[in-house]
Order: sequence, then C-alpha cells, then structure tokens
Amino acid sequence: MKSVINRRGFLKLASLLPFATPFLSGSGPILKGSKTDADNPNVIILVFDAFSALDASLYGFTRQTTPNLTLFADRANVYHSHYSAGNFTTPGTSSILSGTYPWTHRAFTLYNTMVDSFRAKNIFSEFKSSDYTRIGFTHNFFASIVLDHLKNNIDEFILPNEVTWIDFDFFNTIFSGDYGVAAHSMQRYLKKPGMYPDSLFLYPIYKTIRDKIVELQDMQNIEKFPLGVPRYRDTIFPLEDTLDWLMEQIRHKWPQPFLAYLHMMPPHDPYRPRIEFTSLFLDGWHPESKPDHFFANFKDHQHVLDGLRVTYDQYITYVDAEFGRLHDFFQAGGIYENSIVVVTSDHGELFERMIWQHNTPVLFQPIIRVPLLISIPGQITRQDIYTSTSAVDILPTMLYLTGRPIPEWTEGQVLPPFVTNDDSPKRSIYAVEAKGNPKTAPLRKATLAMIKGDYKIIYYRGYQGHDGVFELYNLIQDPEELNDLYDTNSAIASELKFELLAKIEEKDAPFMQTTT
Repeated sequence: MKSVINRRGFLKLASLLPFATPFLSGSGPILKGSKTDADNPNVIILVFDAFSALDASLYGFTRQTTPNLTLFADRANVYHSHYSAGNFTTPGTSSILSGTYPWTHRAFTLYNTMVDSFRAKNIFSEFKSSDYTRIGFTHNFFASIVLDHLKNNIDEFILPNEVTWIDFDFFNTIFSGDYGVAAHSMQRYLKKPGMYPDSLFLYPIYKTIRDKIVELQDMQNIEKFPLGVPRYRDTIFPLEDTLDWLMEQIRHKWPQPFLAYLHMMPPHDPYRPRIEFTSLFLDGWHPESKPDHFFANFKDHQHVLDGLRVTYDQYITYVDAEFGRLHDFFQAGGIYENSIVVVTSDHGELFERMIWQHNTPVLFQPIIRVPLLISIPGQITRQDIYTSTSAVDILPTMLYLTGRPIPEWTEGQVLPPFVTNDDSPKRSIYAVEAKGNPKTAPLRKATLAMIKGDYKIIYYRGYQGHDGVFELYNLIQDPEELNDLYDTNSAIASELKFELLAKIEEKDAPFMQTTT
C-alpha cells in the first residue's frame, strides 16, 4: 500500500488556508473550546437512513433530488460504487461503527447488538477521550440500541427523545441507563400484541393514546406537512429542528475536537416531505419494468410502488434542502476547514420486482448501494472514485486521516484517494442479510452478495424453496440487474461462487463449535 499524499503534511498545509475570515468578520459561529489543529480535525459522520444512491441525482438519477449534495460534492471525494454491509439498520449501522461485516460483528436482527468483543472494538474506542469528545446521536430506535451497546466509549450518548417533539418510548427515558433492555422490554410488554401474550391488555390503551396525539400533531401541522409530520415508529421529529439543534451544539456546546456520529431518520419511511416538495416529480416518468422476484412482498400493483417512489424522491429532496442549510452553516463558520465531514447511509430502499422498502432477504443495488462523500479539511475540489468501496472502510479511513493506528480486526481498507492500493480493482466487497440466523451460529439462513470487478453474485442460503439459489449480474453492462448470468456465464460464475463459499466457510469457522 503506497500513500498518495502525506496525511499529516497535507492536513497541515490545508490548515493554512484562509478559514479564519468568517470568525474575524463575525459571520461565523463561536465554537466552544476551539483547539482543533491539523492533526486532530473534528470528525462528523452524517448518516441519512434508507438513502439509496440510485435515487440521488448526484449519481445520475433522472429526478433532480440532490442539488445541495451536489454542491457539497464540489469540495469532496465522491464514491460512485459504495455499499452498505447489510440491508437494514442494525447490520448497516454496526458495520459503519465497527469496521467489520455482519458475519463478524453478528448484529443480525433489529434487537441484536454486536458480539461483546466489539464493546471495545469500534470507532469510539479508537478515538480516545483524552483526544476527542465522542458523541453519538440517532433518531432511529434500533440504531440507538447499537449505540447503547457502545456507550462506555461515548462521552455524550444523546437519546432520540432529547431532539424530538414527541417520543412515546417512555421506558427508554425512565431507564436511560439501560436503553437496550428498556427498548426490548417496552416492545415486549406494550407494543407487540399476538407476539407476546403479556402485551395484550396494555397495547390497545397505549395505541389509542398514541394515535390521538399523533393525529393532533398532524392536524396542527397540515399546512407545512400535508402527509403528516416526519416520524418513525413512536417518535416525531421534523428534520429542520434536528439540524437547528445540531448547529447549536457545534456553535456553543461541543468542545473541539469532537467525533460525532449523527444518524438522521429521513428519508426512511414513512415518507413525509414538506409541502413545497409534494408537487415535485409528477411528470409521469416510470422506472424500467422488472419481473417479480421470488421474495416479492408487495401485494398491490407496480404503479402503486411507483407512486411510493415519487413520495420517497420528494422526501429525499426535502432532506437535501435541509442538508443545504447545514452545508451553508459549515461553509460560513469555517467548519469545513478543521473537520472531516462524511455523508452516507446505512442502507437503501427498494421499489421494484414487487418488493417494497428494505425488510427483505434480497440484496439488489437500490438496497445496498448508498451515497458516500468525504470532505477533508481545506478541500476545495471534487474527486470522483469509481472503484467499489464498503461501509467497513469508513472506520479505518477516519483513523488514517487523524493519524491513529488501524487495528488488525477491521475488515475495511483506507479509501482512495488517501492511499493507493494496486489490488483495489480486484477487491471483493460483501453484503450480508441474516435476520433468520441465530447470532452465534454459522450462517445457515442468509443472503450474501459479493461485488468484484464488473460482477455481483448473490447467494440465497437456507430459505425454504430457494436454498442454494445463485444470481449473477454484470453491473457495468446491466446496471438494472435484469439479466441473470449465473447459468450462461459458467466460468465467471464458478470462480465467484468458489470465492464466496470459501469466505463464508472462513467466517463460519469460529461459530462451528456452537452447533456441534
């Protein structure tokens, strides 16, 4: 591995750029404890949940959904083939934070957390409290459970209810010191009638009260949010309020340097754009028709899915507009000059093959290909990177850029252009879906995808009626994944199948004894 730039020298040179002007003129924020230097830049990781790269105009989507993200790209490194390591929040978030794939951290289901060894093997543990203030926040109930698992290495663990209008998850507030246990208890005893018999009496009362309060909030804000106020599960949180809060923390409250993992719920469903975005994209455009998949989960018609995608794209545009306010704040306050800013997502969203959302065993491109942009201190030009990259690369890259050692346990690599790696075009990138697999057992029921060069192979394992099924696509010639080459391209298929199965066997080995 050969370095393209000398990290320390580059960052020190960047720090000499004229970023003090906004502060001298009085137009920028007053930053508390501003001691950040070239060797200890702030690290700001912004995750927008369920954001598919295939619905971003930045990456060529026909609808103009991301003009502000495109402006940010003018001063960032833009990754065009970046992949989540999973297809829903828990594994996707855990891979960003741990720098490992789901088959290693084992956070397979919504309530799973990483195996205990990762309490001390994650991005927060690698940034010592003596050097950085470490901050973790998310709107997402399940991402909060992951952060709770790592809280011994987080200096400020901010629960969703601190930055929301309403949060009905009161167990989590009362028992904030045991957030994960409280979250699971509330789900068990209050929210899941039929799954747990002990919840049957309380749930109707809880639901009636919640629904009335939500209805009142929606009615009071109907002129601004005609489809309802942005929410997720039992939390109501307009994104603009969250970003106002974030800017206030950066202005006055968070000592520098800081590492902040900030996980916003939009554009995750339910899709609730602000009123000025609800008239967009009503032009009759329809995506390419695709055959139903054997894991189809949508019971209506494709035109209904297409309509949901319109609303999703409107919601992305709303998110992009709010990101634009944050981008302006970063520029005016000189924050880009002393901060590494990362914009990405934990997974994407699907509106095709009669599959909706991401609660599915499939690993098609819209659900695992996500945005990644990284701006380093003082960067003023855009650089586009087309080699395949993974969520597991974020942790080692942040460590490299801040001069910290990269642990052996990470499965990621330092991203280009910060280093060159002659093997990058030959590198294999993985995604794992294993909701139905026990946490400490070998992968017996899972979907696994491997991207290598132009090709992507998908393996369905342990599903009744579909065990041992493979799919193979050439992503360059067939970006819509319409032509399954598994039977017709036997040489490539055999090579990729052999490599993927060998990797699964390798990753299963530590867990084999649990089933013998």
